[in-house]
Amino acid sequence: MTASSARRLVLMGPPGAGKGTQASRLAEHLGVPAISTGDIFRANVAERTELGQQAQRYMDAGEYVPDEVTNAMVADRLAADDATAGFLLDGYPRTEAQVGELDRMLEAAGVSLDVVVELTADVDELVKRLLGRAAEQGRSDDTESVIRRRLEVYSEQTAALVDVYDARGILVRVDGLGSVDDVAARLLDALS
Repeated sequence: MTASSARRLVLMGPPGAGKGTQASRLAEHLGVPAISTGDIFRANVAERTELGQQAQRYMDAGEYVPDEVTNAMVADRLAADDATAGFLLDGYPRTEAQVGELDRMLEAAGVSLDVVVELTADVDELVKRLLGRAAEQGRSDDTESVIRRRLEVYSEQTAALVDVYDARGILVRVDGLGSVDDVAARLLDALS
């Protein structure tokens, strides 16, 4: 695998598994944009757009933003020029309906996903990480009760997607615990 290859990846894993950190490093290595729905939502919240205000209510409760809002934002972003040669999606898809919508978006563009990477991590370690991040960043969406709810929602809704992509033969699992460099090395190993 080289950075010049057209790559279309999805990076999955529970909140706090290090997706954001690893997505930006991996995307830079591959020469594709890292597309994070969380970043898109937070930008809209910061700009107090109508979409941002809708998203804020769901994010503060530890729930997912509704599919129709999320799908429209992702479709828009994947249509951007910098995503034509490839992309790394972080935080999307999160539901089986979103998997179907992503399939339709990619099919319309005449492309498909190359690989789905699942970062795995222990729940108690994730809670510890997210509480630490909340303290550092003052994030209103990272209280312990909201963190635990987000992990429950992930388990209820998103974990099922792992089975969908595993059945397609494009799923790779990578241990998300350890130093940033160790996890990055395991990711690159898994993709080569």
